[in-house]
Amino acid sequence: MLFREIIILLKKEVVLEWRQRYALNGILLYVVSAVFVCYLSFNLQQGAMDVITWNALFWIIMLFVAFNAISKSFMQERAGRLIYYYTIASPQGIILSKMLYNLILMLLLAVTCLIFYTLVMGNPVQHGWLFSGNLLLGACGFSATLTMISGIASKAGNSNTLMAILGFPVIIPMLLMIIRVSKNAIDGLAIEVSYDEILVLLSINVIVGLLSYILFPFLWKS
Repeated sequence: MLFREIIILLKKEVVLEWRQRYALNGILLYVVSAVFVCYLSFNLQQGAMDVITWNALFWIIMLFVAFNAISKSFMQERAGRLIYYYTIASPQGIILSKMLYNLILMLLLAVTCLIFYTLVMGNPVQHGWLFSGNLLLGACGFSATLTMISGIASKAGNSNTLMAILGFPVIIPMLLMIIRVSKNAIDGLAIEVSYDEILVLLSINVIVGLLSYILFPFLWKS
């Protein structure tokens, strides 16, 4: 029953996003603009960017893309629609479907960002599989954490401000781990070197998912 709810709600999210393509187009425009501004700012015509800066800039762009894409998870829902969801779906199905949809959206944006970023800035990554796996873990962490925070922030009046206040302290430690694994992938180090960071990222994703599953029903009823 829960699985069927998740699939139906996921289809609903995709249909709504397709009808409001201006939101997705705006995020894609933000990605392209951010990469191009970085290109102009560092004046790459005169020389290549060092790998530390390349890595940091990529994940900073991804961080703000995640906030822009996921912050609308609950904020765009009208009160009447939320009441309707309350009568036909379980809170677990709603939060899991939104997390899954935001994960798919983040993966799409991450791949798009990486392709354009590579075309403009080059690609110094030597361990592609490690970098790709880290990108997947980062997308999972961003989608799970920010979806739950978006649900909390939607209950407040000034939700955008609250989203930033609640989100950054939670995301920054995760972001530091992601950047460290990415640096190892860029340097071509063996995956064994990053086992500790990967385990921490997996643990964070599992913990956030479980907490969201357990606590969201209480938030949904408020």
